[in-house]
Amino acid sequence: MTRPAARNGSRASADRLARLLNLVPYLLARPGIEIAEAAGDLGVTERQLREDLELLWVCGLPGYGPGDLIDMAFDGDRVTITYDAGIDRPLRLTPDEALALVVALRMLAETPGVANREAVERALAKIEDAGDLVGAPVAVRLPGDTPRVEALRAAVEGGKALGITYYTAARDETTERVIDPLRMLMVGGRAYVEAWCRRAEAVRLFRADRIDAITELDEPATVPPQAVPHDLTEGVFRPSADLPLITVRIGRGERWITEYYPCERVEADGDQWLVSLRVTDLGWARRFVLGLGPEVTVVAPVELAEQVRATAAAALDAYAVPAPTTVPAPTTVPRSPEVDAERVPPGDPAVAGRTQ
Repeated sequence: MTRPAARNGSRASADRLARLLNLVPYLLARPGIEIAEAAGDLGVTERQLREDLELLWVCGLPGYGPGDLIDMAFDGDRVTITYDAGIDRPLRLTPDEALALVVALRMLAETPGVANREAVERALAKIEDAGDLVGAPVAVRLPGDTPRVEALRAAVEGGKALGITYYTAARDETTERVIDPLRMLMVGGRAYVEAWCRRAEAVRLFRADRIDAITELDEPATVPPQAVPHDLTEGVFRPSADLPLITVRIGRGERWITEYYPCERVEADGDQWLVSLRVTDLGWARRFVLGLGPEVTVVAPVELAEQVRATAAAALDAYAVPAPTTVPAPTTVPRSPEVDAERVPPGDPAVAGRTQ
């Protein structure tokens, strides 16, 4: 079994939705237009336009009966909208619809990485004014909203350089860095700051929850001309041919790996799967494999297999150290009835505090 490359279906769906929303008013203004001409104006092929028209035939108002759906007439290669299902009428929102839109816009405004936050806030103000929703008792807070994220966002908006203490999971190390922030991002439910790292002399992504300390410096952020933001349309980690390729054999209980990590190849091998994926470095791969269950075996590279074997052997050797055989005899102290009456359960915080 070979795992197919993932397709960006959400982007294609969004593009088609925008095209369909523009298609009806376009056709209403040009009754009897030739399909070839319309396809050229809209920047699509004739085949794609015909598929869009077939989809419009099943779109319309709730009820979705014959009198509710968009209708059109064809005369050879010409098309005319005969019923637009009210799409040409001004938009009127119910209070519930307006409130739902306000909540969505407020969430969008709080999301790090929004390209034009001011435009979102202007649209929000217009909807609130039109629907008498100013000051609506609705508070929106994203799961990633923390004082750390707020400090990072303020630094980005204020154009300040930052000193940070950062934990790098791939190398299992903590470093001190000075960064010049470029933008805030929200990817996969996690907040990131993208910045020019003066230590690495390159653009880097820093996960907000791995920043242990932040110091705003008394100097503006200085981003060199060669600092180019990353393309994150397909996620934060983008495997490339120059990264190490590892292959592991996994059992049924570890198949979640193929859903969580981008894999180059997944092949069935009886009840087990052979999985190949790119990693940032073999140090991360070693910790990754050691953290999995017993149904995982490293197939390649040999270097990784040896590292995993050596680390596992060292752990077993640590357990093999014999414990001290001589235990000091306990001191017996006469116990009074009052003390027995005040005994507390083992591990009680108060007792632990007195005995340390």
